[in-house]
Amino acid sequence: MAERLNVNPTRMELRNLKRRLSTAVKGHKMLKDKADEMVRRFVELAKENKRLREEIETDLAGALNAFMLARASSEDYIIEEAVAYPGASLTVKAEIDSIMSVPVPSIAIEKDESGDIFPYSFAQVTAQLDSSIVTVTELADKMVKLAQVEKSCNMLSIEIEKNRRRVNALEYVMIPMIEETIKYITMKLDENERSNTVRLMKVKTMLADK
Repeated sequence: MAERLNVNPTRMELRNLKRRLSTAVKGHKMLKDKADEMVRRFVELAKENKRLREEIETDLAGALNAFMLARASSEDYIIEEAVAYPGASLTVKAEIDSIMSVPVPSIAIEKDESGDIFPYSFAQVTAQLDSSIVTVTELADKMVKLAQVEKSCNMLSIEIEKNRRRVNALEYVMIPMIEETIKYITMKLDENERSNTVRLMKVKTMLADK
């Protein structure tokens, strides 16, 4: 049996509790709907996270293989000089977005198209180094996107857990407690009504006997 609230068994309290129960039931439904939608969005982000991670790992493996071939074909100091200075600059803009009222990061990269991603002479290195640098440069967008998606997943999972606690508190504690209190007050009011009826009948009988 659920616990009940410590209130006076009056009709006013009964009306107040019925209003509270109606509000709690509506709030419970809204929170459950919100939880379902957050889970759906979380699943979408998790799938996107998995896809991006697999693509990045595959591309990075290819870039690393190309870089290793370039190192095998050239002197170490030539490779070091070739990659010592960046050929292009990137600007990262971070903002706050919202998913189901949950603040999540929104990150964008702006590339300086005026720069050259190859800050070295093509005669000094092999085509494998060019391929490796092109792949890594193109991966910048994906890696930033992956970081954004992973952080969004983390923040959504935290909010989903908080929302689940609220739903459970309403479903298994607050709503049963209010219902039990309403049941108790209704029973007490019915008992009082029956007692009053019995007293009135006795008074009527006494007056009739006189």
